[in-house]
Amino acid sequence: MIGMKNMNTRIAILFALSLIVAADAVAAGLKLGDICRVKGQEVNTLQGLGLVVGLRGTGDSDAAPTARALARMMQLMGGQVALDSAGALNLRDIKDAKNVALVFVTVKVPAVGAQQGDLLDVSVNAISAKSLDGGYLMLTPLLGPRADNPKVFALAQGALSVALDGPPTNARIQGGCKMESTITAEFHENGLLTLVLDRDFADFDTAQRVEDEINNLPGLTLGDSAVPGVTSSQRRTRAQAKDQLHIEVSIPELYQPNPIKFVSYLLNIPIQLSNRSSRVVINERDGIVVIGEAVEIAPVLITHRNLRIEAGGKPFDSLVPIGQQPPEGNASLKALADALNALDVSTEDLIAIIKTLKKKGDLYGEVVFE
Repeated sequence: MIGMKNMNTRIAILFALSLIVAADAVAAGLKLGDICRVKGQEVNTLQGLGLVVGLRGTGDSDAAPTARALARMMQLMGGQVALDSAGALNLRDIKDAKNVALVFVTVKVPAVGAQQGDLLDVSVNAISAKSLDGGYLMLTPLLGPRADNPKVFALAQGALSVALDGPPTNARIQGGCKMESTITAEFHENGLLTLVLDRDFADFDTAQRVEDEINNLPGLTLGDSAVPGVTSSQRRTRAQAKDQLHIEVSIPELYQPNPIKFVSYLLNIPIQLSNRSSRVVINERDGIVVIGEAVEIAPVLITHRNLRIEAGGKPFDSLVPIGQQPPEGNASLKALADALNALDVSTEDLIAIIKTLKKKGDLYGEVVFE
């Protein structure tokens, strides 16, 4: 019985290793907008320093910056704050306040921009307070990411909400930010726009493919048919890959009065990419391994504890008899993983085997650790 079990196990392994081989097919069904964005359509961050009040004794303790900020706010709001002999604010009366905290306030402006009067969510993070639970953010001006620009883009205030499963020093205010200025997401300048490839697709080959695809477009139209009297040069689109991440595109003269229509047309053109499945992504912390179909391994003998696995061979129609070597060729890493999984080999052991294969140079593909 034991011999039969070992025989079946080995046949199963050889069969699994022979089924899946790296594919040469290209990705299909993608549109240009699926792999890139238009430069200028980015998330922006507004930030500021604010005061949270109403805490239950969990605020800043003996923090001079907090006391100065509180005294200054009280003074601006008409409160009576004593001055010392030098004319500066006297912090003696408020230095022991335990219900106040100095906090960082941040707001993410969507990639499409924001109009004056829009309400956005606010993130609040304590600097030294133990907890922000039950607190209220006093009116806080928010500036842009550049410290040398003092322009106030928005104001934030409101009751804090602390997540039950999160740290008590982080809180949010839903709709607590009111935009005081309009932030537009400019997407073209001087008749040019720039496409930015997603990081997962950015390489020289893809950038060149996008350039060629755009430059080979037929004459563009403003509707179902070409506009009479418009020359081909007025419809012509010119694209140039600047690097593996950016492709600069000129807006045709015909579309310059209406660049949005051109961008909509451009992002919907179909695009074909070379096979990008020769990658292994490993998340050791969560025990996740994602293997592309095109990842191959050289013919090798793998011994792992009480297992002996011969990996290698090309697809074949019948099972390999015991004692006969599999045909020469490369097997896929996915097939090896399937075989190991059938034998209840743990994910940790699979990751160890992948690391060893890569270190030895017998794994043909990119290994990415997250």
